[in-house]
Amino acid sequence: MRPLSGNPFAALFDPATASLVALAPDKPGTAALTVVPADGATRSVALPAAATAIAGADGRVYAATRGGYFAVDVATGRVDRFDVDGQAGTEFTAIARRADGRLVLGSADGAVYTLGSDTTVAAQLKIFARVDAIVTQGDTAVVLDRGQTSVTTVDASGEKAQHALRAGEGATTLAADSMGRVLVADTRGGALLVFGTDPLMLRQRYPVRGAPYGLAATSQLAWVSQTETNTVIGYDLSTGIPVEKVRYPTVQQPNSLAFDEASGTLYVVSGSGAGVQVIPNAGVAR
Repeated sequence: MRPLSGNPFAALFDPATASLVALAPDKPGTAALTVVPADGATRSVALPAAATAIAGADGRVYAATRGGYFAVDVATGRVDRFDVDGQAGTEFTAIARRADGRLVLGSADGAVYTLGSDTTVAAQLKIFARVDAIVTQGDTAVVLDRGQTSVTTVDASGEKAQHALRAGEGATTLAADSMGRVLVADTRGGALLVFGTDPLMLRQRYPVRGAPYGLAATSQLAWVSQTETNTVIGYDLSTGIPVEKVRYPTVQQPNSLAFDEASGTLYVVSGSGAGVQVIPNAGVAR
């Protein structure tokens, strides 16, 4: 167990620095990233404005904020702000990075913005009630709209929705794995949903009780947290039907999960300030 400041609501693992990075509100109108290296002291990186979501790649973390995003060098703690052209008042609520390096942002008013450079908008697609989360598979963006409990794929141009499907009774989170799949936690419906993305298709639906919420999609297992019971479960998806392989009791309110593929370490981040639980060799049954 390692302490974290604040009440984090998003987390990821940065392979370049072998560090967990968690996002939490800080002082009014600001936010902070807490960097937890596998070895060494935890440190905090202050963001000068509130942030709503994070994505990571190549040792950098991108944090969505009103009007643009922050790019943070995890190793040095350097923070750069980028304002998206013509979007000073836009409340960005989601962010992801495509395989080609382009960033995709989502907004509270239901638009997806595909950037052509650090600040220019190459394409905009406004068809959602709200964009609550985005992940990518290659250059395809997958959008979660909680209000419509739907997932939608957006093509590489950023101008066209390819397919849209209902995602259970109340989808809340999503994650992408290395096998081309997207996992969705249907918290209200009590299920793990597994979608293929080319084309978008529901491949598996498996009942998960206890308010499933946190997700981590890895090469071996799909990890799902149960926020009512403070439990995390690892499922094997290779057989076509999710098969439970391991489960662990967790910290209180396990809202965010992150996984280190190199070491097999699972990080379970509490949303109520109880810190981060570190589970080495998590996929190995005890």
